[in-house]
Amino acid sequence: MANVPGAPVSSSAASLDLETDVLILGGGPAGTWAAIAAATGGARTILADKGFCGTSGATAASGTTLWYVDPDPAKRAAAKASREGLGGHLADHGWMDRVLDRTHAAVGQLADWGYPFPRDADGRERRVSVQGPEYMRLMRRRVKQAGVTILDHCPALELLVDDSGAVAGAVGLQRQKGGRWTVRAKAVVIATGGCAFLSKALGCNVLTGDGLLMAAEAGADLSGMEFSNAYAIAPAFGSVTKTLLYQWASFTRADGEAIPGAASKGGRSVIARVLTTEPVYARLDRAEPELWAAMRQAQPNFFLPFDRAGIDPFTQRFPVTLRLEGTVRGTGGLRLVDGTCATAVPGLFAAGDAATREPICGGFTGGGSHNAAWAMSTGHWAGLGAADHARALGVRALGNGTRTLRRAGGAGLQDRPRGGHGAAVDAGTLTRAVQAEVFPYDLNYFRTEEGLTGSLGRLDRLWADAAGAMPASADTVLRVREAAAMLATARWMYRSALARTESRGMHRRIDHAALDPAQRHLLTVGGLDEVHVSTRPAPVRADPVRLDRAEAGRELAA
Repeated sequence: MANVPGAPVSSSAASLDLETDVLILGGGPAGTWAAIAAATGGARTILADKGFCGTSGATAASGTTLWYVDPDPAKRAAAKASREGLGGHLADHGWMDRVLDRTHAAVGQLADWGYPFPRDADGRERRVSVQGPEYMRLMRRRVKQAGVTILDHCPALELLVDDSGAVAGAVGLQRQKGGRWTVRAKAVVIATGGCAFLSKALGCNVLTGDGLLMAAEAGADLSGMEFSNAYAIAPAFGSVTKTLLYQWASFTRADGEAIPGAASKGGRSVIARVLTTEPVYARLDRAEPELWAAMRQAQPNFFLPFDRAGIDPFTQRFPVTLRLEGTVRGTGGLRLVDGTCATAVPGLFAAGDAATREPICGGFTGGGSHNAAWAMSTGHWAGLGAADHARALGVRALGNGTRTLRRAGGAGLQDRPRGGHGAAVDAGTLTRAVQAEVFPYDLNYFRTEEGLTGSLGRLDRLWADAAGAMPASADTVLRVREAAAMLATARWMYRSALARTESRGMHRRIDHAALDPAQRHLLTVGGLDEVHVSTRPAPVRADPVRLDRAEAGRELAA
């Protein structure tokens, strides 16, 4: 649909009409770092957030560790090697070095800005983690101090492009004030987060892949989407997917029988297999009582659902589940073409979970740590890159006669019928249909050609129906666009998974269980009506075949 001409931009159709140099879509860590970098780089900057900047998204809801490593060569080398095998040897050490350097500098900025890092017994700050609420409150304050205009509760619906195909702004909703907004911009940063498919994971209710769909409609492609089947352990009755404390858990069946091999690390697949047929229970009985208070202090959110349910997780069993977190804890996202975090579309940049994390993680990531460092770093670089791009355009007009703009969006949008068949998309029905394809462990966690092909057939039919449906109403358009974004994301995931006929990183093919040294490459995926997948070389490393063979046949960590 990116090649189908969209409707022209009409100022009178919007309740709010603004012009700026740089528009940031998303107000989490990546978006706020991007906004600060763009503004301090001299660009007029607007940030539009789907929720309230500083409180919405995965980071604001809880604490996160940081990939923060002192600039000691031995420590840095160990940090880069720590996940090399888990990621399938697809990471780029040059990008790793850049991110480690930038994260170290960014955390130093946080300290200078007054973030209250705890101190050890010797009085030294412990800069290896941040508490989400305090972190994001500080980031919102710094964004405002940088002179950025914040549009809260203003989700974007689609991008604007000019006649050359360059991105030139976006259109969205004002959820509290009512009406639409239009922002004409010389550059746009997609920092809308990943896609967790409304799985009820903590902080992920706004992470539905919106930015991925908008970017693809403008012509951007993605990478690493086969590495997007991350599942996290959570109590069956809660949304908290903080998994660190489960290292002290034992896992049992309903009758109390221990489940051999079940564990948070290296044994999550065992839990998934048992969950396909029966409940799984956990208890944090491997933690000594003297640790209980410290564990509660370190991760207070973890214990909230237990306290509300009247369960002592240290002494009582509780049912657990695995919640899909998709690209939030996976690595897939928009493909970056250079160190400025530019996408393949002129004027469009990406940061954080919206951008593929393959450069530093390969095919495996997880929560916090690398994710947090990636958001800090790519947010900063994307903001600078967008500001430089805007500056290069100079005094070129923003669609006021010398630069004609059109709206790039498709599925579900008003005044954009494509030969509609008489029925609008029902967002709830479409969302449940997509979830039925991506939630089941036997389809997404344990992948096979038969399962992927069958699921893709159903997803493709859903897309054909959604793309050809009548436009959504003003009251339902946001939910319909979310559902369309989740549907598009699922199709990119499964097309990529079908193309990678091996098991590497978090991608498991039951019918191709071994790692294949010949497939040490990256997969680019794109398209909407027709999804296409192609290969490109992985970063050059010393003796990669030897490294791959060392991993081949080894059970993949969970």
